[in-house]
Amino acid sequence: MAVKTNAMRILDRLKIDYKVHEYPHGDEAVDGMKVAELLGQDVHTVYKTLVTRGASAPSRAYYVFVIPVCAELDLKACARAVGEKSVEMIHVREINAVTGYIRGGCSPVGMKKQYITVFHEQMLILDTVMVSGGKIGLQIELSPADLIKTTSGITADIITR
Repeated sequence: MAVKTNAMRILDRLKIDYKVHEYPHGDEAVDGMKVAELLGQDVHTVYKTLVTRGASAPSRAYYVFVIPVCAELDLKACARAVGEKSVEMIHVREINAVTGYIRGGCSPVGMKKQYITVFHEQMLILDTVMVSGGKIGLQIELSPADLIKTTSGITADIITR
């Protein structure tokens, strides 16, 4: 791998062990379920990063939620987890301006700003998880504890049943 992403540089600086996994892709984002398939991984160990905006005025703060690629966010549970009345997904066109990443390459590590980041609690029972490495075609695998620590994250039950 020739180029390090911002996410990888941060993990290197913090001396956190991780493994890089590459998958074939074009210029467009690849669905998380397809990423898991291309990498031969269980869909419960590959996580996607979703960015929301809170409803509370005046700040309308951004929040990051990280869940298995096979799951869907429970927006009410997400709002409770961050103390908001409600949260909504941001528009795809906003992803780069808010995070510094593009759709399909959005990593919870190394965003433009440190947002409150919530991981689905089932992550804690896993030895390792995969998240975007900060670029389409790259996933990074690391321990859930290291990922949570790196993002100053918290855990909660944030997926639909």
